[in-house]
Amino acid sequence: MYDVCIVGGGVSGLAASIFTARAGLDTLVIDGGESILARNASLENYPGFPDGVDARQYLRLSREQAENAGAAFELGRVTSIEPVTERDLDDGFVLETKGGEPLEARRVVAASWSDSDYLVPLDVGRIQRGSKHFVSVDQGGRTAVDGIYAAGRLADEPHQAIVAAGHGAKVGLAVIHDSDANFYHDWVAPEGYFTGRGREVPPCCEEIDDAERRERDERARKRLLEAFDEPLDEEPTMHPSVEGD
Repeated sequence: MYDVCIVGGGVSGLAASIFTARAGLDTLVIDGGESILARNASLENYPGFPDGVDARQYLRLSREQAENAGAAFELGRVTSIEPVTERDLDDGFVLETKGGEPLEARRVVAASWSDSDYLVPLDVGRIQRGSKHFVSVDQGGRTAVDGIYAAGRLADEPHQAIVAAGHGAKVGLAVIHDSDANFYHDWVAPEGYFTGRGREVPPCCEEIDDAERRERDERARKRLLEAFDEPLDEEPTMHPSVEGD
């Protein structure tokens, strides 16, 4: 049984998985195969990229970051989610997948815009607006069913990558705090930040000396230079309603 299963490999799901995996929770992302962001010709309002960034490259790097943190990925589509036992949600949930084996998880994050039919058996409080369904959540992305969360556009957040990433991270933190993970903050601090004040380094924090900081900075710089050395040979995905040539 996974600690957390995230349904959807888009921006919000990836952000949630980075936080939960880094906190030591056994995390699985079920990726439906396409993020809506892949339809963008250019992502130009995400902080940190003054002239914009290739949306597909951004998604690739985000997934790589989640994998580096320890998240596992499975390509597939979830068709339904039900409690392992009817009377005790603490026993977790069974996720049925199309053409695959059932999966079990203690907590589930729904981050799959715009598909949420798999949540119907749980009665999480879906809200219909036109042809779309959203999920009602609290500030941490918690639904009406304990252990089930929703993140990003599915949780009625604005349709922007930076908002989806931020909300996914917020939901990931809610999952961590609701679990039994030993967690304070996800911080990498300079040596002495805590210990120099006579404090122990808190759970999920880390102190690194200047040499380690420079080594990590160099590794990060090389990876980004490599990623952006050549244009990504991948075209935007057109909206399915647009007729082909």
